Formats: sequence, structure tokens, C-alpha cells
Amino acid sequence: MTDFLLELRSEEIPARMQAGARADLEKLFRKEMAAAGVALGAVTVWSTPRRLALIAKDLPDSTEAVREETKGPATSAPKQALEGFLRKTGLTRDQLEVRELKGKDTYFAVVEKPGRAVKDVLAEAIPAIVRAFPWPKSQRWGKASISTESLRWVRPLSGIVAILGEDLVECEVGDIASGFATKGHRFHHPDEITIGSAHDYADKLRACHVLVNHEERQDIVREKAREAAAAAGLTLVEDEGLVIENAGLTEWPVPLLGRFDEAFLEVPPEVIQLTARVNQKYFVCEQDGKLANAFVCTANIDASDGGEAIVAGNRKVLAARLSDARFFWEQDKKTPLSVHAEKLGRITFHEKLGTVADKVERVAKLARWLVETGIVTPAKAGGAGNDRATSPTVPAFAGTTEELADQAELAAHLCKADLVTEMVGEFPELQGLMGGYYARAEGLPDAVADAIRDHYKPVGQGDEVPTAPVTVAVSLADKLDTLANFFAEDMPPTGSKDPFALRRAALAVISIILQNGLRFRLERVLLASCGDDLVKFEKIFFGKVELNLASFFADRLKVQQKEAGVRHDLIDAVFALGGEDDLVRLLARVHALQAFVETEDGTNLLAGYKRAANILKKEDWKGVPASTGTVIERTGDEDPLENVDDPDMRDVYAAEIEAQKTLSYTPEAAEKALIDALDSAAPQAADAVAKEDFAGAMAALATLRNPIDAFFAEVTVNDPDPVKRDTRFALLDTFRVAVHNVADFSRIGG
Repeated sequence: MTDFLLELRSEEIPARMQAGARADLEKLFRKEMAAAGVALGAVTVWSTPRRLALIAKDLPDSTEAVREETKGPATSAPKQALEGFLRKTGLTRDQLEVRELKGKDTYFAVVEKPGRAVKDVLAEAIPAIVRAFPWPKSQRWGKASISTESLRWVRPLSGIVAILGEDLVECEVGDIASGFATKGHRFHHPDEITIGSAHDYADKLRACHVLVNHEERQDIVREKAREAAAAAGLTLVEDEGLVIENAGLTEWPVPLLGRFDEAFLEVPPEVIQLTARVNQKYFVCEQDGKLANAFVCTANIDASDGGEAIVAGNRKVLAARLSDARFFWEQDKKTPLSVHAEKLGRITFHEKLGTVADKVERVAKLARWLVETGIVTPAKAGGAGNDRATSPTVPAFAGTTEELADQAELAAHLCKADLVTEMVGEFPELQGLMGGYYARAEGLPDAVADAIRDHYKPVGQGDEVPTAPVTVAVSLADKLDTLANFFAEDMPPTGSKDPFALRRAALAVISIILQNGLRFRLERVLLASCGDDLVKFEKIFFGKVELNLASFFADRLKVQQKEAGVRHDLIDAVFALGGEDDLVRLLARVHALQAFVETEDGTNLLAGYKRAANILKKEDWKGVPASTGTVIERTGDEDPLENVDDPDMRDVYAAEIEAQKTLSYTPEAAEKALIDALDSAAPQAADAVAKEDFAGAMAALATLRNPIDAFFAEVTVNDPDPVKRDTRFALLDTFRVAVHNVADFSRIGG
């Protein structure tokens, strides 16, 4: 068993491509080896800015001999079928075997492939790997580049090291032949290094100032940057993405601390951090929780002066960048946000939905409506019925409902204004955040500035959910407007594609509702989101299932609650009741339902329900028998007289239903027990649901468990006597309806 080393050396590989390149190199190598029948041990892949390296452990010296059999046509098949099979296998008819298969003589091609030296396999595999490499961007170079067939690589490929054990694997890609020689650090050791085998590869490069293991370089950047900050009495602002990027830019990382002019701290700290990070790949530091005038850059050499010249050069570059940022900051502040907002009419939100200015008008109107209807109130973000009013985590609004509505409308009008500022034009990542800073600098109320800053939140899983009333109103209005209008224009997400981030918007709406305990019918708010346009509303709320916003929210709620351990079938069971789209109430009912169905009583009641439902379905039971011989149609828990239009007939049917409560026969003990249990439990459960005491509703249903079990055990439902049979069907239907008033148990698995 022998180890194999492959190094592909080139000009600088972009740091952002290195992780993908490592994965692709291993994938392609394994694919080539598997195709040749080479068994692999451990495979390690490293990267630096100038090389990709792969070490495969314990390769065999040769592959096993292989016998391959390929089934061909029957001997009675047309001549053309045999000729095609011979062309495919490269054999002659005399070389084929004839075997009986399913009663027919059939041709088989049998090829004995002898074992091959793994060294020869590798010599063929390396060029194939290089030419098949899927770089996101690649280039041609040199004289050969005039041909579209010439070698492509991310940057000009300059060397290949391929060693099996201590033997060279001879191969050539383009004009580059494999060899034992590589190069060390570009500045510390630019000369060639001779590699003996996979075993000494990393150590020889280390001696020449190249740390080939990217994880080792990441550890150095992470720890040494932290130490450099601590030595100056500062705290490094951790940034793992920056750690990986700096490690991908250096072969011998040396973190160094530098200072910039303290006057730049007048600029918002997020701007300074983003300028340092995006443009220069620097870490920033804090002191006593505030941004300090310090940065940490990562050099690629051990400088003889301890890095003073490097730090000085980086300081000058950073100063120029921060000067630009300060200029943008000062210029943007000279113009009120309301004036900036006037330019939003030049920006298209979507060709079917108008400009950003149009969207802002819709959001402002909806945000004000959310306040005026009491969904969001000054006392708390949760509105009427929310018990979170006294919670210290929910900021109160120090003003009247009218003042809250005014501030929500103002914040909505200004929330997108920073999109046209110089700063956001340079750093789009700062949208919203800069609007908040400009609003505060302009002297607008803090609640308005905070709402402008945070109205995009929550952006993703784990992001902060707004709780301040003004912010809640604007954030909710912004997302609801987006959802309603894209669905109205038949642009919902499809499959894995969600170009307008509508799934994220729905999850954000759900998070805001649940976090703040907002009590409202989703149907009511979506109608307002449509501008009270009934045609538009009916399309998005009652349209095709795949385009239905109610179904979309149900699906997103399942996704959001999955991590909390809430079963999706229980959410379906409550949604299926219809009219239950107050998400706070719905989830409270679901939690109570889940706690119930996981008990023994719940499990057995569910089994009883399914048995009752199956009997009624099998018998095609649709209603209550009337004296006229007709059947009053009913579905689920609806009023059996709802569809009877004739007042006289309603009276007849109602009398008949009432009469059936007085049985014409003496019920069996178990039958009577179920009747009595239903008379007690059904109104108790309905009353508990009306009071939102869902645990109480489940407790009422639990009292039906023993009576329904005994009923099925002791009573013949399908009795020969039609009166008894129909009465017992009606009793099971009453049981089913009582359960349906709490949840649609037919949607529950198990």
C-alpha cells in the first residue's frame, strides 16, 4: 500500500473559490479511482492561494482483474440488433457466448480485464481531472489560448507534482509535465523545492514559509489577531468569514495591529467595520463595548521591521477609504430623508408592481391601518388581548393611538429613502441601518428612527424580531404588502425558486405575530393588504391551492414550528376547521392538541374517531333521516338545516331531529353512556374553545374515550333494525362533529 501526492500549482486562486475547489478535487479524484476499480483509504485536500494539494493514503500497487459481462440480443433477434451490439462491445460474433435466458438463447459479451498498475491509472486520471475541473470562472493563457480546446484553469497553471510512494507519476496537461519540484513562498523562498513523497510534502513547504494546511492558517489568523488586539488592550470583533478569507489570501499569515485617525469614529461604526472588511479584509476592534480606532490586517510575510511598513501602508489605504465614507455620511445628512424619498419614484420595485415610491405609499397606508384597528397598540406590540403588556421585553409607546399611527405612517414613508443615498449606493448592505442614522441625525423621534432601521427584520432564522410598536407596524406592513401583491400577480415561489424571497417574508410575518402575540384574522389583514380590493383578495385567499396565500402561510408555519417539535399534521387539523387563521390562537390550539394526542386518552380517542369516520364513510352516511324519507345533507360540523331554504320544511326537519332525541327503543347501556357523555362533553368542549381554553376542550374530549371504546365493544352499530341502525349512525355522527369542533381529527396521522 502506497501514498499518493498531487499538487496543482498556479497563480493566485481567489479565496472565495478555494473551499469549492477542495471539494471538487476530491470528488473528481474519487470518481476517477472508482471508475478504475482503485480502492481508496483516507483522502486529504489542502489549499493555499497558489496551490491545490491532495494526499491519498494506502493506494494499492495495482487494480484487481475484472470480468465484465454484458447481455446482448437474443440469437433470434434481427441481424441489425446483433451488429449494433458488436459495435458497442468491440467484439466479433465468434467472441460472444450464447446462454439460455428465460427460454431464449441470448448473446453475452464477456471481457476479462487484467489488473493495471495504479501508477498508470493515475497518469491517465490527472489530465482528466484537470480538464474536467469546474471552476466558477476560468481562463486560457499563452499561445495555445487562441484555440477553444486549450487548457482552462482559474489562473495560469504553472506546475504539477504527482508522486506515488517515491515514484514520479508521469503525465502532461497542456504543456505542463509532472515533476518532483514545486515552489515555496513567493517572497521568502521563491526557488524550487524537491518533494520526495507525500510524507515530507507539508514539512518541506513549512520550512519554506508555506503552510499548506488551510485549517492551520485559519487557526493562526484567528488566534494571532485576537492576541494582537489584546496586547493593545482591545477586543477583536470576531468574524469567522474574515478569518477564512485572510487564510485564503496568505500562505504564511502574520496578523498585525494598526491604528487609524480617531476623527473617523464620527462615522457610524457599522460603516467603518464594513469599509474595513469589504474593501481591505481587516478586522476591527472594540474598547469598552465601543468601536476603537484600531484594525488588524493580515500580512503574508515575516517582515524584518516587525511589520511597521506594512501597517503604515495599510493605514494609508484605510484612511482613504474612510475619508470616502465620511464624505458620503456628511453629504447624505445635508438632505432630509423626505427629500431623498422623493427620488424613489425613479426606482422600479417590479415592472408589474410599480415603483418603490408606490410600494412606500401602500406600506404607509397599511401600517397606519394596523394601528387604527387596534392590531398594534401604544401599550404593547401585541394589541388587544395580549398578556405581554407588562413584559419588560416589549417596549411601550409613550403616546396615544393617534400619535402611534402618525409615527408608523411617517416611518413607512421614509423607510426606503436611504436607498438613494450615497452611502447605501456604496454599501447596499447598510440599507435600513443608514436610514435610521439619518433619521436620528435629522431629529426625528427615536421610535421612527428605530422603525426605519429595523423594518427589514427579521431577515432570517435567528435574526432579532421587532417588538417596538412603530417598528412592528412598519415591518409587518412592508412584508404583507410584498406577499399580497406578488401573489396577486401570480408570482408565488415555485419549487426551489423564490426570487422575491416570499418564503422568508412569510416566515418573518409569522415570527412577528407570534413574538408579539398579535391577535387578528389573517384573512382580515390580507384584505387590507389588497387595498380592500375584493377581486384581488379573493384571488390570493380563495384561489387555486398552489397560489393560495392561506395555504402558503400554513406551509410556512409548519416549517417554522418543525424545529419546536410541533407536528405538521396537527397544524393541518386546526387549519382545516376553516376560519381559524388567527395564528396565535391557532398555535395555542395546536399545542393543546399535540399534548392531548400524545396521551393514552388522546391516542385511543383518535382511534375511536377514525373507526367512527370509517363506518360512516362505508355506509355513505350523509345526514339525519327525516320522517319524509329524505336525507338532510351535511358535511363535517355544519348545521344540518343550513341548506334547507323552505321555512316550512325547516320546521318539519327540526321537529324530526328533536324527536330523534327521544328514542323509540330502550338503548343499550353502552349506547346510553355515550349519549350522556356527548350531551355533557360536546357543549363543554365548544364552550372551552370559545373561551380559548384549549386544554379544557381537550379535557372535555378525553371524557369520551371510555364511552366510545365501550360503545364499539358492546353495541352492534349496523343493527338489522333500521331505526336502531340509523340512530346509531346519527350518534356516531354526533361524536364526530363534537370532535371536529376542536380539530379535524381526519388530518391527524396515527
